[in-house]
Amino acid sequence: MSQFVDECNLHAKAGDGGAGAVSFRREAHVARGGPDGGDGGDGGDVWLVADHNVASLLAFRDHPFRRAEDGAHGMGKGRHGRSGADLLVPVPVGTVVRDRDGTVLADLVNPGDRYLAAEGGRGGRGNARFLSNRRRAPAFAEQGEVGEERWLRLELKLLADVALVGFPNVGKSTLISRISAAKPKIADYPFTTLEPHLGVVRMDDGYEYVVADIPGLIEGASEGRGLGHQFLRHIERARVLCVLLDLAPFAERPPAEQLEVLLDELGAYRPELLERERVVVGSRADLAEGAVDAPVELRISAVTGEGIARLRGRLAEAVRTARAELPEPAQFVVHRPVSEGFRVVREGAEWVVEGRQALRAVNLSDLTRPDALDEAHRRIRRLGIDKALARAGARPGDSVRIGGLVFEFQDDEGDDR
Repeated sequence: MSQFVDECNLHAKAGDGGAGAVSFRREAHVARGGPDGGDGGDGGDVWLVADHNVASLLAFRDHPFRRAEDGAHGMGKGRHGRSGADLLVPVPVGTVVRDRDGTVLADLVNPGDRYLAAEGGRGGRGNARFLSNRRRAPAFAEQGEVGEERWLRLELKLLADVALVGFPNVGKSTLISRISAAKPKIADYPFTTLEPHLGVVRMDDGYEYVVADIPGLIEGASEGRGLGHQFLRHIERARVLCVLLDLAPFAERPPAEQLEVLLDELGAYRPELLERERVVVGSRADLAEGAVDAPVELRISAVTGEGIARLRGRLAEAVRTARAELPEPAQFVVHRPVSEGFRVVREGAEWVVEGRQALRAVNLSDLTRPDALDEAHRRIRRLGIDKALARAGARPGDSVRIGGLVFEFQDDEGDDR
């Protein structure tokens, strides 16, 4: 079973907030103690963190669920509940986070980049928070907010300076094993490499660059033939493309035709790949019979070592040039819009109020208690939801839904004291 996984699903569940406490001070010689219920703790968040020590998404293949800790409930005597611990989920550097509809949410290309996958629920306030001149003995508290829960799609795009591109069995794995410490599987049959490998090349002057051995491409890869899209994805971030052409006389295609097909596939997948720094190399020169007409810059043999030193130097030169011209990959995050206000929409015969503040005004309240229900209505009026409903065209008697609360609209401002 392969130990390299570059696509997976993730179910992130943030912690639920703790409920506020309903409590009253009870001490000797204190006839009427006031409310002293503490607040509930906030639920923990789920964060995705790019970690260079993680090589693939293997940890999520059989266990996609990640849950943060819930907040503790509040207690009497003003004791607040403990907040739940955040959950940090390490992912490989180069991980792209997508929503289930394919929308890119984050691209974690630098070690330490973080993305909030699920936000913890807010803890409910205890009854001591609702003490006022008008309400001297509040007998209700807020419930804890339920933590966010959702599925995400993770994709890994390797970060390498050089990508080795070529047909299957052209000698890419042997080459990376000669120029770096990487030890990929090597055999004399096509498609030996079924997963990418990274190798670090260290020059005599201390200069380093990373080379990726990409599984062999075939004609039609840009259209998804075989595992084309999965393989081509790992070429996207490479600064330099090292195109290997098979010089062996028994190769399926002549070198010039190999180059044409490979460039066509790269251009069809991402046209900008054709603008990258490119080094075209003739591989398996030890098998070539006499002079071979091939559009190559260098000829090498990974088996005998012919041309390997020159290739290392040429790739280092290309990487230096590319690094100087292209900036370091920068994190970009497409934030999910989090509505802190509200909006009114019409769904059939019912008016629906959406938005985080509106939902919190309702969801944190214990709607089974009349005094808590009154508090929820006061919050709704303070937010101006009643006025927004009137402006949207709501009529007295129309059904309005906010979260789990359904009520009839009344065209008055109510008492907000």
